[in-house]
Amino acid sequence: MKPLFLIIITFLISPFIMAQNKKPTAIKIPKELVALKQKRIDNYYWMNQRDSTDVLDYIDQENKYCESYFEPLNPLVEKLMAEFDRKIDPNEEGAPFYFNKKLYQVKNEKGLEYQKTFLKEGEKEILFFDQNERAKGNEYYDLADWEPSPDNKFLAVAEDFVGRRKNTISIRNNRNGKYLKDRIEDSNGDIIWSNDNKAIYYIKKDEQTLRSFQVYRHILGRKSSDDELIYQEDDEKFSVSFYKSKTEKYIFIASYSSMTSEILWLDARDYRAEVNVFLPRKFDHIYEVDHHENGFYILSNLEAENNKILFTRSFPKSIFQCEVFQETNEKILIEDIEIFKEFLVITERINGLKKMKLYPFESRKEKYIEFNEETYYLGLGVNDDYHTNTLFYSYNSLTTPSSIFKYDMMSGEQTLWHQKKVLDPTFSSDNYESQRIWATANDGTQVPISIVYKKGTKLSEAPCLLYGYGSYGYTIPDYFSATRLSLLDRGFVFATAHIRGGKYMGEEWYQNGKFLKKINTFTDFINAAEYMGHMGFCDPNKIYANGGSAGGLLMGAVSNMAPYLWKGVVSQVPFVDVLTTMLDESIPLTTSEFEEWGNPAEEEYYYYLLKYSPYDNIKKM
Repeated sequence: MKPLFLIIITFLISPFIMAQNKKPTAIKIPKELVALKQKRIDNYYWMNQRDSTDVLDYIDQENKYCESYFEPLNPLVEKLMAEFDRKIDPNEEGAPFYFNKKLYQVKNEKGLEYQKTFLKEGEKEILFFDQNERAKGNEYYDLADWEPSPDNKFLAVAEDFVGRRKNTISIRNNRNGKYLKDRIEDSNGDIIWSNDNKAIYYIKKDEQTLRSFQVYRHILGRKSSDDELIYQEDDEKFSVSFYKSKTEKYIFIASYSSMTSEILWLDARDYRAEVNVFLPRKFDHIYEVDHHENGFYILSNLEAENNKILFTRSFPKSIFQCEVFQETNEKILIEDIEIFKEFLVITERINGLKKMKLYPFESRKEKYIEFNEETYYLGLGVNDDYHTNTLFYSYNSLTTPSSIFKYDMMSGEQTLWHQKKVLDPTFSSDNYESQRIWATANDGTQVPISIVYKKGTKLSEAPCLLYGYGSYGYTIPDYFSATRLSLLDRGFVFATAHIRGGKYMGEEWYQNGKFLKKINTFTDFINAAEYMGHMGFCDPNKIYANGGSAGGLLMGAVSNMAPYLWKGVVSQVPFVDVLTTMLDESIPLTTSEFEEWGNPAEEEYYYYLLKYSPYDNIKKM
């Protein structure tokens, strides 16, 4: 697969590349599709047979044509790869992190394909887990998760050896390095230990839809065929995950769809514990819960569009028995809470930017950690210790490399714990400029755009790569990229349009970009591009659009709606055959997608999806 940067360069020089190459032509086999008594003809429906020789042969032709088309760029490929190598440390080290009172660090080593994890004891480092050794003899390998037992005597690892996200769980005796006979197949990769070290919990997927829906308990030393199914989610719109409370007293099972959630709990100290419902599910109520020794803190959207925080000293019979700890605010989205013995850390999003608020339980005098850049990414680090007053958080921006800070919640003192290296000696954050600008959407809404460029770039003449996503309430972070520097150093502007469908500006921002308001996502992106060109933030004739997955749907839609606007479009793993896909419930996870796009079995959604589905709206040139 060609690097994104090369694809962009190709658009610049494409008239001069391989004009004589003959493009493959797919045969047309008309297929009549009928839904709600409406007929559509799909000439390429036959391509959904992924094991068909005809389909595989055609894909092979396309791949060969692509390789031939890009062949003149091979010298540039080599030049850029060498350039990337000069920026990225082949011996890159991750930030050290504490888990189970132990300090670990993950490292890469030049020449090795997989990472190694080390246990740090003072000045001494001990090789704890080597993925390279585990990968030997396998065509594919991926480490999904590893979890030391509470007493650190055992290590449970979930590994994928086939590439289908079907993970095998194995258990290692840390004292002698040997693996037990225990072996669990086809898990989703998540693992939790019971506090007594006698059992692990894991999740299985539905074989057809790949939905995580079953939670099992495995007793060490027993056959996996004897494992106990402790919870099964039968509603196909819901999936399950789990986590251990910060106090490590409870295991919480989260059953969730995109619009509703339900939390169940069991005692983490007892490997025979039964599962109980914390609060029963109610449509359109999403909540999360964690435990403090004084009670439970609940993040809930019930009658609170941007969420509120509730508190209860014991297991509630009703959510209305809970106290309001922090009320909802239409201008502040409460995204997350992190519990410590002495502090509650609340992650908020205000005017699009993340903030971290500290609430000391004793003094109750809340304060924010301050950040000065105009736009940035902020997130919680690994904070495993309930009793500590040290907070680890991650920070980076479009100009600042990824960093982990160590923050003393008592004194307010903070230190840089770890920063990702950019090896290029010419790199300096001071050589680049980032800012946030605001475009006006068709309905007057102000749409934020984060941009970055090299200082000295003449913006009105600069090409621009505009990125977008805008679905599932996911907010695209403004993160640092070492390889992106190669684009900026060649005079590009890089921009992210924070369009509706994400939650950059809160829950309402998401709701106004889904279901029967989805087209706002596409017009916001178009308006962002037009604004940048019109206001001189880039050359309006050199705008390139990029998005992947649901962002690939965005690319397809804006290509149809505003083909005149784009110098080029890079659509990665795009979701473009929206209507046909959503009508086929046999496709994995389709039913859960109804809560994002709507169910086209209902007439209003059928016609709305038909209106923007990229595959159904290609115009003849």
